[in-house]
Amino acid sequence: MKKILFFILPAMVLVSSCVDSLDDYNIDPKRPQSGAVPGVTLVSSAERSLARTLVSSNVNLNVFRLYTQYWAETTYFDESIYQIKERRINEGFWTAIYRDVLRDLQEARVIISANNDPLFDPAIKANQLASIEVLEVYSWATLVDLFGDVPYTDALDVNKAQPKYDKANDIYNDLIVRLDKAILALNASASGLGNADLYYNGDVGKTIKFANSLKLRLAMTIADVDPAKSQKMVSEVQGKLISSSSDNAALTFLGDNPNTNPLFEDLVQSGRNDFVGTSFFIDKLNMLNDPRVGEYFKPAASGDYEGGEYGTSNSYDDFSAPGTKIEDPTLPSVLISYSQVEFMLAEAAARGYSSVSGTAKSHYDAAVRASIIYWGGTSADATAYLAQPEVDYNNAASGATYKEKIGIQKWISLYNQPVDSFREYRRLDYPQLTKPAQALSNIPRRFPYPAVEQNLNGANYNAAAAAIGGDNVDTKIFWDKF
Repeated sequence: MKKILFFILPAMVLVSSCVDSLDDYNIDPKRPQSGAVPGVTLVSSAERSLARTLVSSNVNLNVFRLYTQYWAETTYFDESIYQIKERRINEGFWTAIYRDVLRDLQEARVIISANNDPLFDPAIKANQLASIEVLEVYSWATLVDLFGDVPYTDALDVNKAQPKYDKANDIYNDLIVRLDKAILALNASASGLGNADLYYNGDVGKTIKFANSLKLRLAMTIADVDPAKSQKMVSEVQGKLISSSSDNAALTFLGDNPNTNPLFEDLVQSGRNDFVGTSFFIDKLNMLNDPRVGEYFKPAASGDYEGGEYGTSNSYDDFSAPGTKIEDPTLPSVLISYSQVEFMLAEAAARGYSSVSGTAKSHYDAAVRASIIYWGGTSADATAYLAQPEVDYNNAASGATYKEKIGIQKWISLYNQPVDSFREYRRLDYPQLTKPAQALSNIPRRFPYPAVEQNLNGANYNAAAAAIGGDNVDTKIFWDKF
């Protein structure tokens, strides 16, 4: 992880988060004329947009700290009872990924591919294009994990204003092929994006670890629907993964505008007091004597850590608000962490994947330890935490199945990675969440498609909705088998 000064260029100026037609993600209004902007600066723009989208607490964009019941709301609680379409929350996320991430990455590829300067080292060019491919795979997988079938092969094509939807499973299969090619193309002995890479400052070796860790994540995501393929993919990434928190794929923000963490903007700079922790989450942390509770939250007025009721309004002054570390303007947005990798290896070992060295317990312990230390705890804190019967992987008190044991601890560790947490909650089915009394629907298993799709891409929207069994929040993504 590196602190990098962002490029302040016209190509990075953000435009309205609302779209009025399909052209808004097929024809990018911020697209530069060919050659006007170096391609790598568009990669910087895409990385910045992706990192901000994933960590944001803006309720018009990223509501997943609410859906996974880390946070409750104070005055307004529409999002906590799953008011999605009327608020156009699904449209905000859809637009952020299609327009502000994928569109910039596509244009970056076009510019870099067209650069035939004889002084442009072919190895560097290959690394830049492969790095873009890794970021695209991550972004497309994020869309699929939230929506299911989405426009893919026809998307971002200026000649196809009404793109057809591809099957989510087909997209995943193609993404895996693309990722494998990108991994093979990356060459750690050559330079790549340089300081335009806001995640690794151009360290291609770490980009390779990120790519393989992403492959591991895709493998474990499909484990319930294609165990043979999952196991093969896991075997192919052994020894090539993120191996410490210093390898985390992350963007570390700066202390001054406009390059602060959006959490700081939402929680501090805005002057608003919109969120407190839920009793469901904080009670769990308290029960487990979790050393991260003081980093995740501030004490309530009582001096204790107390959570509010999810799905209704709460008094900000009476409950524990998000912690001071969460309000830090420089707090990184993490795409994949070492702790996540260890949790995935723990699950792979628990499933009997023979290529994984070590036991489910050893990887589980490493995952929990890495998370505690990342959040400011000590190794001694982690040891004491793991020794508790309710945490000890080998003790029945920590869960009846590996999905419960890993699912609950992974949920705790993914507190500031809410998009990942929402995927893992649906995939592992732990923790067992309960919808609030005033909920307008069941807890969502997916985002419905944006209204703009119904209005301007009606035929393809209707076909997609029928193909997935209905465009509603109860329809499961293909990998959500149980």
